[in-house]
Amino acid sequence: MQRLDDNTLRQLGRVVCGDDMPYARRSWELPKFLKDAGWADVADYDDGSRLEWITQRLRERRDHVDDIERVILRLCDQREYMGEPPDTAAQVTKVINEFLVHEGYKVERPAGRPRIVECEPGSASPGSLAPVTLKVTMSQVVGDPQFAKVLQGRLDEARTCTDNGCHVAAIIMLGSLLEGVLLDALHARLGASAAPSQQRTLHDLINLARQHRLIGVDVQKFCHTLRDYRNLVHPHKQVRMGEPPDRDTVDMCWPVVYATLNDLAATPP
Repeated sequence: MQRLDDNTLRQLGRVVCGDDMPYARRSWELPKFLKDAGWADVADYDDGSRLEWITQRLRERRDHVDDIERVILRLCDQREYMGEPPDTAAQVTKVINEFLVHEGYKVERPAGRPRIVECEPGSASPGSLAPVTLKVTMSQVVGDPQFAKVLQGRLDEARTCTDNGCHVAAIIMLGSLLEGVLLDALHARLGASAAPSQQRTLHDLINLARQHRLIGVDVQKFCHTLRDYRNLVHPHKQVRMGEPPDRDTVDMCWPVVYATLNDLAATPP
């Protein structure tokens, strides 16, 4: 990690203080936090603003990037929040990534353990999943409320996997969602007698959806790419692939799902 801008350090200090955030620290807890993060020779807290005190400590060590990294990683580690809700670290990570991205970094949490990785500086927040936006709700695409709830749950779980660096799990969940929504759309538009059975492969469902003009030709093409990655549900497929998918792979899968849902909503039964 490179030396961080002063504004970034101040934002980091706000997270350490935690006001209006998932977890707040009182003044006496600030030196303890820095020690827990691995800092040596931490000054005692004196009177004054908590934000000014912690920001000054960060400025003093801005050239010691290892110490700054330790602060970021400690903030994003669930072990810092024993007894708090299990998603506290994930929420804090999301807050940090919203400003850290402008330095060209973001925090990922594979298996719950945080790590700092490089990303495109100045890009949209890492929480924004794709340039293609979802323009509809699941209930606008799927008529059965119970099934729509199930599919929305898979979409939400895919987001959770993405935010926490679980790349394979996110892709598998997105592929599962794609299969479910295409099968439902074909049944709704073709009727029970002409619709494909649940035994049809995702490959067939994608092509049938295009054949009946439920999705565009571009969406069809990229759906097949997502389908291929969805097959990572079989471990031997990942062995044959060689390199495992990473965050960039997942980010390319999200717009495929969004575009599919948008196309299906535009072709109602």
